[in-house]
Amino acid sequence: MASEQPNNPLHGVTLEMILRQLVAHYGWAELGRQIEIRCFNSDPSISSSLKFLRRTPWARERVESLYVHTLRTTARQV
Repeated sequence: MASEQPNNPLHGVTLEMILRQLVAHYGWAELGRQIEIRCFNSDPSISSSLKFLRRTPWARERVESLYVHTLRTTARQV
């Protein structure tokens, strides 16, 4: 039985998609300022950030939280 999650903004969105959208929206410098993680501030790349985020639950939660906040803020402005 497939579970529907119409109100979950993270449903069906991969971590890579989230990270790419945040980088496109904020850029690495602002993203590193918002979430102080070394992989965002020192020689940032999608692949190194994904490796870190997949192994570090607290960091992944912060990135997902920023993504949801960004979605809601952007939706309100439209």
